[in-house]
Amino acid sequence: MQVHDDIEAFLAFYESLPGPKRLIGYSKFAERHYAQDGLYGPGTWLVFGSETSGLPTMAVEAVNNDAGNSAMVKIPMQQQHVRSLNLATSVGIGVYEALRQLDGAVLPDATAAPTDTPAAKKLWGGRFTGATDPLMEKFNESLPFDKRMWAEDIRGSQAYAKALAKAGVLTDEEAATIVEGLARVAGEWEAGTFRIVAGDEDIHTANERRLSELIGALGGKLHTGRSRNDQCVTDTRLWLLGALGRVRASLHALIAAAADRAAAEADVLMPGYTHLQPAQTVRWSHWLLSHAAAWQRDDQRLAGLLPRVATLPLGSGALAGNPFGVDRQFLARELGFHGGVCPNSMDAVSDRDFVAETIFTASLHLVHLSRWAEDLIIYSSGPYRFVQCSDAYATGSSLMPQKKNPDALELIRGKGGRSIGGVTSMLAVLKGTPTTYNKDFQESWELMFDAVDTLHDCVRIATGVLSTLRIDPEAMRRGLSADMLATDLAEYLVRRGVPFRETHHISGAAVKMAEDRGCALSDLTPADLRTIHPLFDDDVAEVWDFARSADTRDTEGGASHRSVAEQISKLRAYLEQNAV
Repeated sequence: MQVHDDIEAFLAFYESLPGPKRLIGYSKFAERHYAQDGLYGPGTWLVFGSETSGLPTMAVEAVNNDAGNSAMVKIPMQQQHVRSLNLATSVGIGVYEALRQLDGAVLPDATAAPTDTPAAKKLWGGRFTGATDPLMEKFNESLPFDKRMWAEDIRGSQAYAKALAKAGVLTDEEAATIVEGLARVAGEWEAGTFRIVAGDEDIHTANERRLSELIGALGGKLHTGRSRNDQCVTDTRLWLLGALGRVRASLHALIAAAADRAAAEADVLMPGYTHLQPAQTVRWSHWLLSHAAAWQRDDQRLAGLLPRVATLPLGSGALAGNPFGVDRQFLARELGFHGGVCPNSMDAVSDRDFVAETIFTASLHLVHLSRWAEDLIIYSSGPYRFVQCSDAYATGSSLMPQKKNPDALELIRGKGGRSIGGVTSMLAVLKGTPTTYNKDFQESWELMFDAVDTLHDCVRIATGVLSTLRIDPEAMRRGLSADMLATDLAEYLVRRGVPFRETHHISGAAVKMAEDRGCALSDLTPADLRTIHPLFDDDVAEVWDFARSADTRDTEGGASHRSVAEQISKLRAYLEQNAV
């Protein structure tokens, strides 16, 4: 027995424990029944409060925030007005139920030092006689993050069982039993009742262990000719195929939102900037479509990546291939690997290029989203006030009541910076590894999951921001100034045969004249302009029309109304032709 000074000391002790673990907190206010199947396993700690006040808040929060399948449970009471059950009675009920579910197994002492007992139920334990250091168990395990690939691991194993039957290693009946057993394991994951136990170091071990519990020794045949080296990368590719499809669907929604707003607000004019200085007249829609064009390239990169992700490594074994003649083309068809089969078994278990490409592609898209966010942050600031984020995507200040901060945009910008670090980390992981599989690759999962999750979140947040953004066309119009038409003034003379290099200097002289007089460029009369060059006629006044300026940029991809409509049409056609 170990005595802790308080709940805080116990929780610190709990956090230091290696291996699978969970907290079961008992409270009359919980919803879950204390005797629900699958609640208790090795590594479970039962937490009770006092009879007078129940569990302290810190303990409840620890249970609710713990990542190890922890839960709050209640022991039903007949009398609703009874304050609580006797503490000793409650502990006895809880401990009895835990032991019942464990079938009377004796729980190991979590504080004990490692002993030289044989390694149990590990896929690789045959030649080991000493126990693994508990810290090494925790250091080595990947289940806390690779369990999100449980469905892909089961799909791959079901397909592999069929391939083993096709190769004559399993009978059809054995394969059917394994496939059905794996479906039962999947059902437990879906229902949230799958029980993680000590020794489940990764998703492959956990699923195979549970399969063998359900169907007996036959489960041990599933791994015939297969290694976790080809199994884990198969799971990764399968998961990534599904995840990238979901990201692309969300990205298409973002591009569609940009196209819809561009069509609805095509008449809104705004200043265009270079070097963050006012430059020329553009349309708000033209600005929107400039970012949509970058997002379209991002989607094309994701689409181009998919065939390299959808290449089958299963059947490569540890590195040298499969000795039982499994049909890899059958496996590729069964699992939807449209990119075919990895051509070399050593490369198949070694290749993580597709992970590096994914992280880079995610990072580049987040760079594009960051630049879009930066523009909107500037446009929403005091000197501009062109746009305003909706309340759903902004926050206030704890001190200044007037503030409305574009936090969603700032977080997108910040996450873009963090994503670049993921690219560097992934390349560094790969750089020093010798040929074929190395445990270093385990680090790629967390980098990949973080990159894909962050990208997907940012794309959906960006879609929400863009769809609810309020614009102020009048503020945009006020941002336009006559000096932004200086290039149009130069082009006026170009149309009268004067070389542009000369008209550039002439227009510059007109800008200088207006500055010297302290007036706007458009306040100069035709007579004033003729003192600079004789070809300025009275119709030069037409130059000072901002809408006309935008519409003169009527080439493909330009700022004219017609060109903007054409860009919208092309973007919508792209989305239709590349629907996901």
